[in-house]
Parts: sequence; structure tokens; C-alpha cells
Amino acid sequence: MATEPRDPAPLPLGRFEGPRAFQQVVREALAGAVQQGWREIVVCDASFEDWPLHEREVTDLLQQWSRTGRRFTMVAAGYASVVRRHPRFVTWRQRWDHIIECRVCRHRDPQDFPSILWSPAWAMRRLDLVRSTGLCSSSADRRLQMREELDALLAVSGPGFPSTTLGL
Repeated sequence: MATEPRDPAPLPLGRFEGPRAFQQVVREALAGAVQQGWREIVVCDASFEDWPLHEREVTDLLQQWSRTGRRFTMVAAGYASVVRRHPRFVTWRQRWDHIIECRVCRHRDPQDFPSILWSPAWAMRRLDLVRSTGLCSSSADRRLQMREELDALLAVSGPGFPSTTLGL
């Protein structure tokens, strides 16, 4: 008996609250990226310390998403906690270096750094990092506003988080 393809799960919309809810939003967004074939993902956070990048589910989703020539941009104040806390992500990043651009922006106070996951179809922003509250939206106006903020950060950032470290 053949099964019919299922419609993609809807992406979360509206408010979320708490660290677990935030991490679940990230997982659901990446699942949506795979199902909907997003061509581009931009993630932004001061340190990515509390993102679920260490989870096998997340790196598996990124692996599935990256198979067809996508673009992944990451901007942070620094990457020390990514290297320390998210070894699965670091390995994925090394393998897919040709589609990943990592930028570092030291000109902005980490306390004022936005926490955003953006795509051309949907976006999420944490509004309160301490309580991990935020908003998910597919609104074109909100996505445009977030993209403009990301572009401004990217314009004053430089390369960061190399995929390999060469010693001399």
C-alpha cells in the first residue's frame, strides 16, 4: 500500500517563551527549511551558546538541507562557545565550508546583539535573551526589517570561525 506524501508541517508563528520553546523553534525551522527547500538561511547570535547546534537532530537536518547547493550565513560576536559546546555543528561546518559563510562582528556589544534565524520565507527573533522569549513570523515586513538589520551587521563584520586552522 503506497502512502501519499504529507503536507509539510507548518512553521511556528507568533510568540514563544522559554529556552525549551526557543530550541524547539530552531528545530522546527530547520525541518521547514528541508521540507520547503529554502535556498538561504542566516543565523545571528552573540555566541550561539544556547542554540541546539550540538544535537544530532539539528546537524542531521542541516545535512539534509545542504545537499542541493544552499547558502548558510552565520554572524556572531565570537565563536568560542560554538567550538566548545557544539562539536557536531563544527564537524558539519567543516564538511560544508563551501556553502557556509561565518562572520564575526566585534563592533557591537554582545548584550545588544540580535538573536535571529532568517530565511526568505520565515524568520524568528528572540526579543529577551534572558527569558528566551521571542516571535516567529512569515510576514514580509518583519522579514525585511530583520534582513536589513542583518545586512547592517554583515557590512561591519569580518571573516570568522574558519573551517580549518592551519599551523605554520
